[in-house]
Amino acid sequence: MPEVEFDVQWPDGSRQWVYSPSTVVEDVFTVGTAYPLAEFVELTRTAMTEASRRVQERYGFPCSRAAATLAGIEGTAARFPDGQVRVAGFRR
Repeated sequence: MPEVEFDVQWPDGSRQWVYSPSTVVEDVFTVGTAYPLAEFVELTRTAMTEASRRVQERYGFPCSRAAATLAGIEGTAARFPDGQVRVAGFRR
């Protein structure tokens, strides 16, 4: 599976490269777009669920790294009451 990282800018301006086991994030997010925090978390949930499904389809088991990515995003997002999250880029 082609792995992808996506560059996330949080509401406080901090940035983080986030792992995805699949290119599905390139279908879900648009580079340069700022998403409301809750929408970003929900879109990440959708992307990581699909990424894990693709891994399961190919290898016979779900992707624990996709679950860890989602947990990390949810944990970081919980630090902010609201705001925008910008997806700044992708790298493979």
